[in-house]
Amino acid sequence: MSDLKVLVFAQKKGDKLSGATFELLNIGRQLADKLSGGFGAIILGSNTESPGKTAIGAGADVCYTVENAELDQFHDDSYAQILAELIKEKAPQVILGAANSYGKALFGRLAALLGASLAADCIGLDISADGKLTATRPAFGGKAHLTVEFKSTPQIATVRPKIFPEATIDEGRSGTIEAFSPSPEALKSSLQIEVAETAAGGELSLTEADIIVSGGRGLKETDNIKYVRELADAVGGAVGASRAIVDAGWIPYKYQVGQTGKTVNPKLYFALGISGAIQHLVGMQTSGTIVAVNRDPDAPIFNVATYGIVGDLFEIVPALAKKFKEELGG
Repeated sequence: MSDLKVLVFAQKKGDKLSGATFELLNIGRQLADKLSGGFGAIILGSNTESPGKTAIGAGADVCYTVENAELDQFHDDSYAQILAELIKEKAPQVILGAANSYGKALFGRLAALLGASLAADCIGLDISADGKLTATRPAFGGKAHLTVEFKSTPQIATVRPKIFPEATIDEGRSGTIEAFSPSPEALKSSLQIEVAETAAGGELSLTEADIIVSGGRGLKETDNIKYVRELADAVGGAVGASRAIVDAGWIPYKYQVGQTGKTVNPKLYFALGISGAIQHLVGMQTSGTIVAVNRDPDAPIFNVATYGIVGDLFEIVPALAKKFKEELGG
């Protein structure tokens, strides 16, 4: 496609596109329309045809696929090389990816390879009157929002998950799927994965969950993580944690919410025994509704909470879990 204006990195989960990818397909389509140009996606790995068709139905005009089973394991260096080769060949003006753990590892490398600018963790994207991408992103620990305009192309941005609505799928929409063949050098990775662990069956991803229940130091000991899990089960939510209890070894790092963990934006966030250090607030303060439970009435978490409950979480949380189970039929 000679008039390609916007390109999205379409991340797969198994043989399906991730939820964050559908958000990118939505905003990418809007930007491409404003630029009066084509909109494309790129998918890497095995069994790319079905998700490629889904990307077309969700708004892409063309989907570039690199069918290679070795790419089912994420390697940020080879992924960046492959994307860089496609971008140099097709010359899109705007490149978008998700600001999740994959995007954070990938797009810094990609920007360096292309000598391009990168706006990370964006919460707003638009096209200016002169056709430049403008990006709004949090700054100063989320206390302010900055809107920046790119001055050169390509323009690269990663988007915070759960900010934009997901694209709807039109199964009758037409588009093309094109195989892209990167150079042998691009497929080579200096990284070797020794062990790959997947989440337990049925366990929700923090970055895609609509409801998250997180625990902090107020739980007092590792055995009391059960209170977090009990409430999460009652409301159908994912389990999260503050850095303090991850550092203490009470729960694995994959559950950490915050600046050095995962940035989340669920519709409902429970903060149980979390004081509200800025490191944690940066990762969750844009949540739709925040419910905080803490013994300390002066805890900073109450400054961002929609609803605050001052009291003993060991009494309050079981009562909440019981009530939710009754109301939701759990």
